[in-house]
Amino acid sequence: MASPMHQFEIQPVLALPTVNIPGLGMIDLSINNSILSMLIAAGVVIVLMTLATARAAVVPGRVQVIGEGVFGYIDDLATSIIGHEGRSFFPFVFTLFLFILTMNFLGLFLMFTATAQLAVTATLAAMTILLVLVVGFVRNGANMYKLFVPAGVPWYMLILVTPIEIISFLLRPVTLALRLFGNMLGGHVALKVFAGFVALAFGGGIGLLGIPVATLSLGGIVALTALEFLVAFLQAFVFAVLTCVYLNDVVNLGHHH
Repeated sequence: MASPMHQFEIQPVLALPTVNIPGLGMIDLSINNSILSMLIAAGVVIVLMTLATARAAVVPGRVQVIGEGVFGYIDDLATSIIGHEGRSFFPFVFTLFLFILTMNFLGLFLMFTATAQLAVTATLAAMTILLVLVVGFVRNGANMYKLFVPAGVPWYMLILVTPIEIISFLLRPVTLALRLFGNMLGGHVALKVFAGFVALAFGGGIGLLGIPVATLSLGGIVALTALEFLVAFLQAFVFAVLTCVYLNDVVNLGHHH
């Protein structure tokens, strides 16, 4: 049986030349299965949203209903967490949610899941925290310190509370990246293990014992697949929610400290 981790190995798909970019050094432009998966996910999002908005009708079709439903869902999410200024950050949160959701779902149909790569989830988390920092300093300037100094805390407690707040903030991109990465990786490993049990039942020379083993394994695969679809949505949703929460911390800094 193949290793459950084999499905996460980076494999070259299209060899392209290496270029020298000043300040960055030599950059390999070759496309691997991770990049291809992300390109396909981006393409699917673009196509679906184009179809949903290209022929807007009073009586919407199925694609338009899906597009408007997702649009309204994320719009309500952003405005309910951030407030009336949530609309300003809607494009980022909406794109992030759809991109992660599509990559998660594609991983259930294709042999590669981009969000099961820590480099991918860490990049998305870094982009999110960078946006939070930029918005925070642009809107609040030197008052950003209030993010780490909760209002109403006695001065002598700030010696303990402030370092905790700083560490908590620095861990935000780490937890964002690891949560998405760990859930997608673990689910796919479990599916591969159960699939290995099925292969063992039919080709492992265990005789009639293979029938109950195969039956239980197939049942486990069906249950895990259904669970993985739920996890795929929930992880994209949680990433979007936490992005809104972190943006709310800096957008409404003066209102909750």
